[in-house]
Formats: sequence, C-alpha cells, structure tokens
Amino acid sequence: MQKITVNIEGMMCGMCESHMDKGIQTAFPSVKKVTSSHINRNTVIISPDDIPDDKLEATVTECGYTFISAVREPYEKKSIFSFIK
Repeated sequence: MQKITVNIEGMMCGMCESHMDKGIQTAFPSVKKVTSSHINRNTVIISPDDIPDDKLEATVTECGYTFISAVREPYEKKSIFSFIK
C-alpha cells in the first residue's frame, strides 16, 4: 500500500474537499481512501497501486485546482491492537 500526499492549491472550503475526493475516487477506482483538506492544502490518498504524477496532475487540473507536488511513502494499516505486544 502507498500513502500519496498531493499538495494542491485552490481548494477553499469543504465543498472543494468533497469535489476533489470524488474526482480522485472516480479517476482511480482502486483507491482505498482519500481525504482532502483545504486548510492543509493537500489530498492524502491510500492506494494499493502507485499513481503517476502526470495522472494525478491531470485529475487535479480537471477538478479545477492546481497540482503542486506529490510525496509517496509506504502505508501500513495500524490495528487497534497494534500497541499490545
């Protein structure tokens, strides 16, 4: 799994966040979770597959916002019992 943090300019409110979330989910059906924040100016995507920057940029632009950059890191789902050893 990958955690992709996409830095975006132009989101101004909660409706913008919803619009961006729906755009990502529609463009990339394999995405497990997507969360946008106009305050943090980003969208965090949890996906089993890597998504190339050019496709992310095209989707962000199509939604009406400006793609700045994308940062990737491995993602491991944390269990509620992960603190017990």
